[in-house]
Amino acid sequence: MGVLSTLMRGLVRGADRMSEFTSKRGSRTHNKGRGARPTGLRLSSQKFLSIRAMIPEFVVPNLEGFKLKPYVSYRSPRGTEPPLTAQSVFAEAVAPHIKKDFDKGTFSKEQLEKYGFEPTQEGKLFKLYPKNYVR
Repeated sequence: MGVLSTLMRGLVRGADRMSEFTSKRGSRTHNKGRGARPTGLRLSSQKFLSIRAMIPEFVVPNLEGFKLKPYVSYRSPRGTEPPLTAQSVFAEAVAPHIKKDFDKGTFSKEQLEKYGFEPTQEGKLFKLYPKNYVR
């Protein structure tokens, strides 16, 4: 029976090591926290020196007389605006400039960079086509 219990304990311990390490699994002094930055320094004498410049300062506007609430109910009606598409962004941002230059007679196909067109995607963080095109 000793061999089986040893094997079971090894299996359980191995599985336990794979689970997420939370603050409940550490010792009494372990506090994992939630990613907050320290607001001072720990000195060599194990004392904590609080530094005023490291303490975050929240600037909150005065909301007296403000009618909106911070909660939006799920029962509220859907928005009336259609979702943004590439064509709608082009029609709102670039098309008026192209039309204005076309009416003036200054539009040229060789100067499309003026409107934000980029002939190559070299040096871009995300290259669009055909490198990461879904196949």
